[in-house]
Amino acid sequence: MSRAVRVLPARADVLVGALRAALEESGPAVLPVAEGSHGGSFDHGGSDDGGSGDSRPDDSEDARPDGRLPADGVPDDVVLVVRTSGSTGAPRGVLLSAAALRASADATAERLAGPGRWLLALPVDHIAGLQVLVRSVLAGTGPTVLPPGPFRADRFTSAVTAAVGTAPGGPWYTSLVPTQLVRLLDDAAGTAALRRFDAVLVGGAATAGSLLDRARDAGVRVVTTYGMTETCGGCVYDGRPLEGVDVRLDATGRVWLAGPVLAVGYRGRPDLDAETFTVDDSGRRWLRTGDLGRLAGGVLTVTGRADDVLVTGGVNVAPGPVEDLLTGLPGIREACVVGVPDAEWGQAVVAVLVVGPEGPPPLADLRRHVADRLGAAAAPRRVVVVPALPLRGPGKPDRRAAAALAATSAGAEGRTDPH
Repeated sequence: MSRAVRVLPARADVLVGALRAALEESGPAVLPVAEGSHGGSFDHGGSDDGGSGDSRPDDSEDARPDGRLPADGVPDDVVLVVRTSGSTGAPRGVLLSAAALRASADATAERLAGPGRWLLALPVDHIAGLQVLVRSVLAGTGPTVLPPGPFRADRFTSAVTAAVGTAPGGPWYTSLVPTQLVRLLDDAAGTAALRRFDAVLVGGAATAGSLLDRARDAGVRVVTTYGMTETCGGCVYDGRPLEGVDVRLDATGRVWLAGPVLAVGYRGRPDLDAETFTVDDSGRRWLRTGDLGRLAGGVLTVTGRADDVLVTGGVNVAPGPVEDLLTGLPGIREACVVGVPDAEWGQAVVAVLVVGPEGPPPLADLRRHVADRLGAAAAPRRVVVVPALPLRGPGKPDRRAAAALAATSAGAEGRTDPH
């Protein structure tokens, strides 16, 4: 391993030029980190457009004063190191090659309406935001970037109006997480802005069917994406693998992925490499994901994470299908279903909800709606209403934090579930 790594602030104006140089093999690999969250010095190079990020580095502690990692930091074919904590919270650096990023960008363009212009609405220390930059670089276009600050419908609408007015030639794309899509659909101008895109990619977390129906009914061309940092982001669009990507399920229903988009591995973690990647008898390399799913007619439906399954009264309950049912009910905007310790049930199923002004349906109605479709064990025994779901990344619910909220609520309010 002889390629140097450049530690850069997670800002689009800095990263675009550095990514271009890395992809063209004229510059070092890039490790984006949020400003103010590292132990070494940044190398402030490059300039294009503005942006922001909000993560913490896993490699900055061994950066040299010039912001670079030791020269033997990564293999020669690696151009991007992306920090991810996975579902466990344990940090690791994912190594992505130029070939994998190009394969991902090419397959995305083929599935959509060809290479196009992108609006960046996601942080660029995560793979979804970084892929907006990479696709823009490879398409020879500059991304339009939302101004720094909280995501708001008016900011998004203004950026779309200015961008499309300046460069009306398409196609135009953007990538969002479900929470952002909800906020834009709640705003008439935001919804109109969404209609101007040839495709709106939605990923980062499971997207409720009711939310997709709402967007499509409003004339928004949404495309659901499934993937992870280790696959250069989304590699399955609307349930169908991108060109070159293969999907299979093992006997437990776990999702395995293969194709040219796979990461090289993890920086300095051969143990994780051996645990996550395997080569079959034909020589094809596969990624063992932490997700469960089902395949029907070549279409993948992800039902949840293997380690999210709850056990209540001896019955396994996958949170994803319950959440999808709940968000289809009037008054429920977002849902995170968790288990809390319970003396009788082992784990009690609790729904942590974000609701509209009308509030959630009565608990008895909510339970009946779920029980009739998924069985009595899946019906939440209690509801906790919060202003917003806790997140651990762009759009990804933090189930541990949500479970802690549910447990605290149980301690404060006592038992409210019916028997």
